[in-house]
Amino acid sequence: MPRTLIAMACLALAGLPALGDDVRWKKHDINARSVFEAAGVFDVDNDGKLDIVSGDSWYNAPDWKAYPVRNLPPVGRTYRDDFATLPYDVNGDGLMDFVSVSYFGKDVFWVENPGKKGATWTYHGIDKPGPSEAAVAVDVDGDGKLDVLPNTVNVVVWYSPELVGKTITWKKHDYGTAAAGHGVGTGDVNGDGRSDLLTPKGWFEAPSDPKSETWAWHPEWNLGSTGIQILARDVDGDGLSDLIYGNGHAFGLVWHKQGKDDKGARTWTKATIDAKLSSVHTLMWADLDGDGKANEMITGKRVYAHEVEPGEVEPPVIAYFTYDQSGKKWDRHVIYEGLAATNAPKEGSKRDAQKDFAPGTAGTGLQMTAIDIDGDGDLDLVCPGKSGLYLFENLTKSK
Repeated sequence: MPRTLIAMACLALAGLPALGDDVRWKKHDINARSVFEAAGVFDVDNDGKLDIVSGDSWYNAPDWKAYPVRNLPPVGRTYRDDFATLPYDVNGDGLMDFVSVSYFGKDVFWVENPGKKGATWTYHGIDKPGPSEAAVAVDVDGDGKLDVLPNTVNVVVWYSPELVGKTITWKKHDYGTAAAGHGVGTGDVNGDGRSDLLTPKGWFEAPSDPKSETWAWHPEWNLGSTGIQILARDVDGDGLSDLIYGNGHAFGLVWHKQGKDDKGARTWTKATIDAKLSSVHTLMWADLDGDGKANEMITGKRVYAHEVEPGEVEPPVIAYFTYDQSGKKWDRHVIYEGLAATNAPKEGSKRDAQKDFAPGTAGTGLQMTAIDIDGDGDLDLVCPGKSGLYLFENLTKSK
């Protein structure tokens, strides 16, 4: 059983047939009544099939029968304190566990797979850095192992796995509070081949030895409340990495094109990718069309990120975006678009995603997974949120 996150490893799949048109999708309702905003995909019971773990349940493939994980009562009225599901075999017993974070509990922790259907999974604390709205698994230090990067809004911090015997322990990397905010991300900003650490207030430059040397701080932007991740990548082919992020609590999917002034200093020119998309909280790259390139940027509307904010009752959307270098424009490819919550109560305290939006409405919460869940050679999408848990089957092979 691999220790690293199988979901992220599958993002690099190559050798699939290329398509000239948009990818077609089939929506499957795993649990339309689920309200949890994170979900991971891994083989829970070692039967060779990929299952889905979300909130208080795991769903056994291929019939998606639900089994309990742990009790997660409401916090406040509409939130559950479970904001990531990142698969790791932490204790080396051959069963996949997961790492998670919480906002209200302010902790980073892992949850142990008991290896028996119906048994409760066991919580194990790792650290208590502060309120984390989400977390991603990404190789921050370039050592080939996936680290845990939480969006701890009060501090910039990440955790690298260290193997002691058969058990993983977690080394904490703390960058202080000054650069922290709503959003975090990674990408090679300066083109040196190393992954830098991005925040809404600027970026930390990865040194030649990321594990032991100081990361230089560059306060080159102020983005406000962004989604997770903030991405850095050369999308327009000019050799300079650009910046991509969503406005987490407003309208707008945005990019900043990197340039150089007459003295060679970096410049950033802001432009809009999609002005109609709101509450963007999760972004990632994947190879959805099977051309061997992970150049589809997937995102969507987080359903009721807040019950009252710009665009909150607009139709939920899941989409991927590609950049047309010849036309110098972004193209929007809709995976799913629902209906507006036209009858939602005016008072935010009375709003409920399960009641206000039509049954079966999909959107994004705080985590999406792109993975070949059905083993047919293309990447599918698992999308959790307050309006339900859904699988979008990629129909590349059947086209």
